[in-house]
Amino acid sequence: MTVANPIANPLTESKIIDEFLNYIVTIRGFSEKSAQAYRYDLVLFFRFLKRYLAMVPQSELFDEIPINDICVDQLKTIDLGILYAFLSFSSKERHNSDFARSRKVSTLRSFFNYLCNKQKYFGPNPVTDLEMPKLQARNARYLEWDEAVDLLKGIKGRHKERDFAIITLFLNCGMRLSELTQIKITDIKNDSLRLIGKGDKERTVYLNHACLKAIQHYLLVRAEIDSPFLFLSQQNTVISNRAVQHLVKKHLAVCGLNTDEISVHKLRHTAATLMFKYGKADIRSVQEILGHQNVSTTQIYTHVDEELLRDTLNHNPLSQFEPEE
Repeated sequence: MTVANPIANPLTESKIIDEFLNYIVTIRGFSEKSAQAYRYDLVLFFRFLKRYLAMVPQSELFDEIPINDICVDQLKTIDLGILYAFLSFSSKERHNSDFARSRKVSTLRSFFNYLCNKQKYFGPNPVTDLEMPKLQARNARYLEWDEAVDLLKGIKGRHKERDFAIITLFLNCGMRLSELTQIKITDIKNDSLRLIGKGDKERTVYLNHACLKAIQHYLLVRAEIDSPFLFLSQQNTVISNRAVQHLVKKHLAVCGLNTDEISVHKLRHTAATLMFKYGKADIRSVQEILGHQNVSTTQIYTHVDEELLRDTLNHNPLSQFEPEE
């Protein structure tokens, strides 16, 4: 399997990068989207390296620097100093945020671990002591419970049963957009739903009463055509990611919610937050439901308000204990 090169320019092609991307997709199970992001970071790094090592004139436009001549010999020269210089360049000249630079560190770590530990091209490994940038804690934007209720109540129109089922699944199960559009009718067995997530990893989500009822009502009006996919477009083909994004934005606008702040992905945030806030779910359960590989990703949804913290302390069994007079 060969990962497609979205840059489509022979000067940005690299056998070493292609080998690495094929490895992370076929062996590590990364998605094509992740591989393309890694490719972008590595092309940027290779261009920086050629300028840093004076392999091209300083006057040459950065985005036109060819990388098809980078080989193992150049990569052997890389040390921590060069890697930190690249991250500094990313911040100062490319105006990368802490999160963008953090992704670049992840890319470099994976790339050099592959070169040094898998291919044994050279050593020592320059990323052994490469640290991640310190990230500011961020709270994911989500719908409050009453806003979610208003959104569901406000769904009207020709495809109201379909749209209601789609948004109900987002708000209850926290699935990704790509997971929802690829649901097949045969993926539903009683109250269980089979999902195919990032890296083609399969997981099972259990459907609650609201989800089952919403799907049932939709199936009563769904076109009787020979398509394996659950959700269909107006043309009775599998609904696209873009169409789902559009319908979600439309219903958000109808009930007066800010469509610049709330998106399909924010409905996933909402589901996770409501599980913690009202469902009293533990972090490992939510990690499994959302299909996160690392629990650290799930932790951004554990934000709680002062009222919940106060309520938690007030429910301590010793909260009413008083000293004897």
